[in-house]
Amino acid sequence: MMENKWPVAEQARFLKRTGELLSRGYPLAEAIESMTFYLEKKRKEDIRRSLDQLREGFPLYSILAQLKFKKDLVSYVYFAEQHGGLARAVTEGSEMVLKREGDYQRLRKLASYPFFLMLLTFILFFFVNRILLPKFTSLFADMNLTPHLYMKAIYSAAAFFPFLLYFLLILSVMLLLHYFFIFKKLSPIEQKVRLTKIPLLGKLLKLLYTHFFSIQLSYLFSGGLSVLDALKVFEHNREEPFSSVLGKEIILKLATGQDFDRAVADYSFFEEELPRIIRHGQKNGKLDQELYFYSSHCLKQLEERTDKTMKTIQPVLYSFIGLLVVSLYLAILLPMFQMIQGI
Repeated sequence: MMENKWPVAEQARFLKRTGELLSRGYPLAEAIESMTFYLEKKRKEDIRRSLDQLREGFPLYSILAQLKFKKDLVSYVYFAEQHGGLARAVTEGSEMVLKREGDYQRLRKLASYPFFLMLLTFILFFFVNRILLPKFTSLFADMNLTPHLYMKAIYSAAAFFPFLLYFLLILSVMLLLHYFFIFKKLSPIEQKVRLTKIPLLGKLLKLLYTHFFSIQLSYLFSGGLSVLDALKVFEHNREEPFSSVLGKEIILKLATGQDFDRAVADYSFFEEELPRIIRHGQKNGKLDQELYFYSSHCLKQLEERTDKTMKTIQPVLYSFIGLLVVSLYLAILLPMFQMIQGI
């Protein structure tokens, strides 16, 4: 249906503004139609086709899936259409995706400049190793001077560098093979379990998965659904295999007599506090509110940890690059000083 995929930020902004119009009382079709005035021509064609499908009775989430919208956004719309709070859920989900996309763009900018500097530094390193140092070595031999210890270290590093490149290349190939032939064949649940075991990244993913599960349950419970009905909504989400399998598995656990909080505790990709929050919410009869507040807490923790990680990565990268640059200067200057002393 669509030739060019919408950028994620554009998808989120479109849904956020649609949610704002819905909250002002616009019908869904009219809200989406109003958004066409602010879109590019190629996007307008996509929306016009979507409006035709919407008027024919197709759910919004399936239309967005055909437009290849981000799965997180499609899932938010899917759950929102089940519990009836479309305007609020779409607005909050879009804001979260916009924040994550902003963090991703910041991370890209953070990594792109150091990557360019590292590439330039390695080119200079190759130049120094292949052209300057051999000439210095020849001059030292003619002048009966012993090469400086630092020159020997540079030569050793240059000899080790190709092996490092080969190692990184082999590692990349092995990771790709593992992804396509092993990881992709795992169930969505096992995939999430393995991803949350990755150092540093795993903790962020745990917070993300817990936030998504908590916020969607909160919306469904506030819409009057029981635990079983809410899990059936998860199970019927065909656009997101993870939600579907998760809902089905928890329903089976409940059918064997297991409590809801204990069934959730079996999944290591959720935060350890989640079962206790569920248990507390069931006792005080405010499970929807407890889950909503806890999801907000998880999102705040995710944002704080992401900011902290970025602030840690940046000085480490620049320190490493600075060390490489200083090493190159020393590789050039020290042999020159040694030759001057030998004259």
